[in-house]
Amino acid sequence: MPVIGFINTAPAQNYGRQLAAFLKGLDEKGYADGRNVMIEYRWAEGHSDRLPSMAADLVRRQVTVIAATTTPAALAAKAATTTIPIVFTTVGDPVELHLVTSLNRPGGNVTGVTQLNVEVAPKRLELLHELVPTASVVALLVNSTNPNTETNTKELQAAARTLGLELHVLNASTERDFNAVFAKLIQLRAGALVIGVDSLFSSRSEQLAALALRHAVPTIYQDRDFAVAGGLLSYGTDFRETYRLAGNYTGRVLKGEKPADLPVQQATKVEFYINLKTAKALGINVPPSMQARADEMIE
Repeated sequence: MPVIGFINTAPAQNYGRQLAAFLKGLDEKGYADGRNVMIEYRWAEGHSDRLPSMAADLVRRQVTVIAATTTPAALAAKAATTTIPIVFTTVGDPVELHLVTSLNRPGGNVTGVTQLNVEVAPKRLELLHELVPTASVVALLVNSTNPNTETNTKELQAAARTLGLELHVLNASTERDFNAVFAKLIQLRAGALVIGVDSLFSSRSEQLAALALRHAVPTIYQDRDFAVAGGLLSYGTDFRETYRLAGNYTGRVLKGEKPADLPVQQATKVEFYINLKTAKALGINVPPSMQARADEMIE
């Protein structure tokens, strides 16, 4: 029976919806865990430094294909093997990240699915500015160890200049840094916060949402889980589409197709969520025009 090595940066409990979508994509190609394929899961629990050893362990076990479903996991998997097929998901440009040589002809043993979350980062700032136009000082929270951080930061800085905003970049590489980050926000008198794309932040959505509400900082992030947890806004790629496509590609590899022949796909569906309860707690009135654009309003 073939074996899929599934490796991810986050805790398993934070990826239920995405994992279900991956399994759905796999099922569309005729595979089901325990029936005609086995899946070995490796969750780094938000600790990216664990990924290289996890990827190396999957290589030692000679899995049939590796599904590396975050950017750090994809980079760790690629560093671990040049022969075992790898299907990735990433929010960054896989060519710039040196995962593939080109999108149409990936080459080597790697292919996968990209998301628009880095590309739509300026839109997050625009939405936050639209909702809180009086906030002239805004902060961007990043994880400096994330390979997408430099690109993400440059794009947000350019967008801030266009909007006439003062942008401060703050770093958190572990959850222990969160309290210091919010203390700095108060010190800077930042009127709003954009959270940069990173699996650490995704895996700590509830904690970040609670801190933002406690410190009364209007905040936007990439995924629905943040808004559901109490964050004000979320805007980004529908992760379910991304993971379903990755499951599809994994199934195609199991059927014998080579990653080098499978062009990198791009998930294009973007979702917008507003937490009206949080908006009310922050004293923010969400205009009907913005409510009409939302995929869901959480009350």
